[in-house]
Amino acid sequence: MARGRIRARIRRSHLYTFACIRTQDAELEEPHQFEGPGYSRIVYCNEPRRHEKKPLNYCTNYISTTKYNIITFLPKAIFEQFRRVANLYFLLAAILSLTDVAPFSALSMIAPLAFVVGLSMAKEALEDWRRFIQDMKVNMRKAKVQKGDGVFGHKPWMKLRVGDVVKVEKDQFFPADLLLLSSSYEDGICYVETMNLDGETNLKVKRALEVTLPLEDDMAFKDFSGKIKCEDPNPNLYTFVGNLEYDRQIYPLDLSQILLRDSKLRNTAYVYGVVIFTGPDSKVMQNATKSPSKRSRIEKQMDKIIYVLFSLLVLISLISSIGFAVKTEYQMPDWWYLQPYIDSKLYDPTRPALSGLFHLVTALILYGYLIPISLYVSIEVVKVLQAMFINQDIHMYDEETGTPAQARTSNLNEELGQVDTILSDKTGTLTCNQMDFLKCSIAGMAYGTRSSEVELAAARQMASELDVRDSISSNKNGTDASEIELETVVTCKDVKDQKSPIKGFSFEDSRLMHGNWVKEPNADVILLFFRILALCHTAIPEENEETGAFTYEAESPDEGAFLVAAREFGFEFCRRTQSSIFVRERHPSSEQPIEREYKILNLLDFTSKRKRMSVIIRGEDGQIFLLCKGADSIIFDRLAKNGRMFEEPTTKHLNDYGEAGLRTLALAYRKLEEAEYSAWNNDFLKAKTSIGGDREAMLERVSDLMERDLTLVGATAVEDKLQKGVPQCIDKLAQAGLKIWVLTGDKLETAINIGFACSLLRQGMKQICITTNTDTSAQDSNEAVKENVVMQITNASQMIKLEKDPHAAFALIIDGKTLTYALEDDLKHQFLNLAVGCSSVICCRVSPRQKALVTRLVKEGTGKTTLAIGDGANDVGMIQEADIGVGISGVEGMQVYKILSFLQAVMASDFAIAQFRFLERLLVVHGHWCYKRIAQMICYFFYKNIAFGLTLFYFEAFTGFSGQSVYDDWYMLLFNVILTSLPVISLGVFEQDVSSEICLQFPALYQQGPKNLFFDWSRIFGWMGNGLYSSLIIFFLNVIIFYDQSFRSGGQTADMSAVGTTMFTCIIWAVNCQIALTMSHFTWIQHLLVWGSVATWYLFLLLYGMMSPVYSGNAFRLLVEALAPAPIYWITTLLVTITCNLPYLAHLSFQRCFHPMDHHIIQEIKYYKKDVEDRHMWTRERSKARQETKIGFTARVDATIRQLRGRLTKKYSTLPPQVAMPPS
Repeated sequence: MARGRIRARIRRSHLYTFACIRTQDAELEEPHQFEGPGYSRIVYCNEPRRHEKKPLNYCTNYISTTKYNIITFLPKAIFEQFRRVANLYFLLAAILSLTDVAPFSALSMIAPLAFVVGLSMAKEALEDWRRFIQDMKVNMRKAKVQKGDGVFGHKPWMKLRVGDVVKVEKDQFFPADLLLLSSSYEDGICYVETMNLDGETNLKVKRALEVTLPLEDDMAFKDFSGKIKCEDPNPNLYTFVGNLEYDRQIYPLDLSQILLRDSKLRNTAYVYGVVIFTGPDSKVMQNATKSPSKRSRIEKQMDKIIYVLFSLLVLISLISSIGFAVKTEYQMPDWWYLQPYIDSKLYDPTRPALSGLFHLVTALILYGYLIPISLYVSIEVVKVLQAMFINQDIHMYDEETGTPAQARTSNLNEELGQVDTILSDKTGTLTCNQMDFLKCSIAGMAYGTRSSEVELAAARQMASELDVRDSISSNKNGTDASEIELETVVTCKDVKDQKSPIKGFSFEDSRLMHGNWVKEPNADVILLFFRILALCHTAIPEENEETGAFTYEAESPDEGAFLVAAREFGFEFCRRTQSSIFVRERHPSSEQPIEREYKILNLLDFTSKRKRMSVIIRGEDGQIFLLCKGADSIIFDRLAKNGRMFEEPTTKHLNDYGEAGLRTLALAYRKLEEAEYSAWNNDFLKAKTSIGGDREAMLERVSDLMERDLTLVGATAVEDKLQKGVPQCIDKLAQAGLKIWVLTGDKLETAINIGFACSLLRQGMKQICITTNTDTSAQDSNEAVKENVVMQITNASQMIKLEKDPHAAFALIIDGKTLTYALEDDLKHQFLNLAVGCSSVICCRVSPRQKALVTRLVKEGTGKTTLAIGDGANDVGMIQEADIGVGISGVEGMQVYKILSFLQAVMASDFAIAQFRFLERLLVVHGHWCYKRIAQMICYFFYKNIAFGLTLFYFEAFTGFSGQSVYDDWYMLLFNVILTSLPVISLGVFEQDVSSEICLQFPALYQQGPKNLFFDWSRIFGWMGNGLYSSLIIFFLNVIIFYDQSFRSGGQTADMSAVGTTMFTCIIWAVNCQIALTMSHFTWIQHLLVWGSVATWYLFLLLYGMMSPVYSGNAFRLLVEALAPAPIYWITTLLVTITCNLPYLAHLSFQRCFHPMDHHIIQEIKYYKKDVEDRHMWTRERSKARQETKIGFTARVDATIRQLRGRLTKKYSTLPPQVAMPPS
């Protein structure tokens, strides 16, 4: 706190020209005039109890991201379960099982249904309980609240009420939306980081009203009271309108006095504020959406399959009931030995239609095995086990933070394998929000030998590409690959990326370090460059009392990196007073550093509109300089004719830095005469103290007059540190055929820089920037602005349509204001069509709600699977809106105070990973595996149940549609529960068409999911046809073989129990051999479960037959005495099993020989060890097995190689033809 009081003497508002525009007469401004709907909120300051009662009755500060609560859990969870068609059918069957028409006991129908539904509901409850626990971690965080008599005490966030006076200290989050009353600075300034709301890393400056500045300590609030009338709760983050009634005066309020929940206090010791909006009413929660219930596409398609099977079930049940009615009417009276009870309504020859109707119900229950209830249980078990494997994957464990991957819901595992579009946040997701000074250009000379991460990644890829492609071309036309390598600009000399020991400074170049810069040709320009870095900023130095080293509290990470660079170059910013900056300069000529004082005359601060910052200083020699830094396009337009000496080389360096993914700024200066400055300063002070709405425009005009006739000094190149492995991950995902959109709250230039850094953008890519001019949008009507947006979208679409170059790539860049119009109903599909036609899309300055709306547009407009990934509270909307939401849970360097924001993103997500790079393995490996496993598992499930269920129908047709089952009740019970369930679970958990390494080496394999190759209708009906064929073979071969053949040694033929048991044995063998043929990857577990299931059948038959006939019935000693001694039993089993699986085996062989899929080829290469014996062929196959992409550093390398090949071709074409000499 002491440090805060020392700093409080500086009136920070004097540093700002634009961010804190307020004149001495600001309190005389008229209050806002508003009435009617939308402006009805009244807040009584320091009187929270008044807001708990009617008519106000505002909500508490409690927040919840759960799907259920105690009251809604039962009805909502039951509704979720019975949205599944099969569960609805089994509910109906369970109800009917209570009647006389049921062929089975009521318990056998109700118990499995209750188990399945109960298990699924318990899983939902557990997952929601985890969300509740995380919500409570947020709700129970402590805030300092005025409890009365000027005493502040801690209170949980959830108990805050509207009207409470809150004290927030440095690096804490604001617990609700607050009105700023005062801060540790005497002029009421405070700095706020809004990264969680809009993704921006630059600090925002907020300023309290002058009238509340005396409220500077706890006791000042003892008798404090006031009344606020303002707008109602709304999701708009960038506007606020209200009035404060205090001391019988009314003062206007705007956004500059509002501190939003989930933003964070920075560079300020403490602030006092009064709560305006709480909990669900706060702006960040207004931007949130309710937790949706998500279902995978496979699960939705499974419902359609259930409809098909249910239609088949109804059809065969109708056939059975009609057949039964005919038999009852015409043949039942003659079957005297089958006469039913006299009063039976189920077998009444006089009313055959009624008997047939009753039999329809019986048949619907009897043939229910066509729709297996165990399917859902098996899928739930498989998905939970798959989720466990995801959680336990050591390759997705982040050692730095100790964070593993987490599948927070297992319902969407297979959806990971069908993603088409990824929508990603930028700050904290792609980047670490850490800037490193890497390169610079001074006086037309480039300095900095270290390569950026993008350059290193591209160099590695270039090396491997050249190795493969040029060896192929040399085989074809004899071209020497070394000629291309000589032409290559990208080198791989810095492949080992050494970690910088100094945070924010990764610069390496001996020409500038250790005072060597004085030996350079333009040492005077270099000196000026270093001084601009040390002087042109608004940062505050903080000295570590133990080490004496300085750290800097800067408004942006870039500014902090410049100051660290200046310090390392020997120009250490060490102190700031109200009017001066002190810098310790180390010159080679002197042993000790010299502390110089520079008077700050004016500071023209940076805004997103100005895109530059200037400071006017007076040196110790009395000379006045304007030092300026800003976007190169802005600075170059303001250069004097004689100040452009270094423009051409600097422009080239800036282009190179941009290609390397670096953030660039140009530095310039202007020397001022005393009279010239005095005249300008008078105009500047008049503009600054003027009253009226045009004050800001006047300031801009006066500032613009000074920031002209500049002399270019150089440029800086700062690396926005990407999270580890981000470029490689994006490249691999692009090769897998995935589209990547970036949605960020950052400004346009920052978003473009990150686009280059991630290789979403590259030199040569045509950028389509759709924006609304700020001045135009302020003056023109909404219709005119919208027409302009429509015209831009139409022109861009036409340009893409007319493009004939197959290698041309387009990038769409759009800002939040323009997006407001583009997302309107009559324009959004046109915008989407344009975006889909572009290789990459970057949306900047977007609000959380816009992120969610864009995600919804892509999801609904394309009809394909979307995945959203983010790390902050501002990403919750899009994470929940996407088909799959992924939260970043362990960002590198994450401080304790950031946990709140990350929790919100993670708690809203379906999967959580520690870093963006793990998304590659989550999708390309686990997504690919889970999709194929679940798809094959479901297809196999329907196959085996059709093969089994239809044999019941055939037998009933042979027995007068009597409803008699050919199988023992225990056989039918064990079929899905034990004898065939474990092998199919092993298929869903352990199956791998290729290993994880192969998945990553052949990313194009991933496209099998988005193309739905393993769960389309042709494959589904193919499996159903296979089940139909197997059922026919199993039933009719057994009937034909056993019909007239003697079975026992005494010559007796087989009875129903012997035939039924033999048929059941054939089914067990056929379906288990089928699953063995389906599997590509065997472990001992799969062998144990598949062949163990067959062995379990024989063991059960043996033990069941040894039980008393009271329990075993016709199966008493059946295996030992009847089946095992009969050779026909074993021969029939072998014959039927082979006949059933022969068509599938033939299909598989034909497909592998004539129409192999990608994984078939890879499997054979691995099987014959060609990947070891012929590495060249293996590398060539790898280069071919990727989707053609126009983003990622592979696309950048492809473009570079095309250019080099073109240059080589041009070179060879200019050479004179060589005459071939005949052999001597």
